[in-house]
Amino acid sequence: MSDSLTPFEVDVATARSLLDRGEATLIDVREPEEHAICRITGSRLLPMRKIPGTLDSLPRDRKLLVLCHHGARSARVTQYLRAHGFDRASNVRGGIDAWAADLDPSLARY
Repeated sequence: MSDSLTPFEVDVATARSLLDRGEATLIDVREPEEHAICRITGSRLLPMRKIPGTLDSLPRDRKLLVLCHHGARSARVTQYLRAHGFDRASNVRGGIDAWAADLDPSLARY
């Protein structure tokens, strides 16, 4: 059953609000080398290439926010997740770069 209320994409302010309220899980699909440069506390590192093998470990009963560097990889992962029944998955537009620019300037940008 599709959740038509879940947008395909959300901005970083909306993502942070959902996380602050405990309403979502943040999945970081960047590579470990990127994650080492900067990360959002509480995010789950799950590189894009590992997504197909880990579907069973992802919650289906809550919102999934998918994040990468700028939003392109995470958009592809969001499409993949939705095609596999994760109707509550949303891409975080602009990725961690937008998060650092708009919300947390203490994060390193690369």
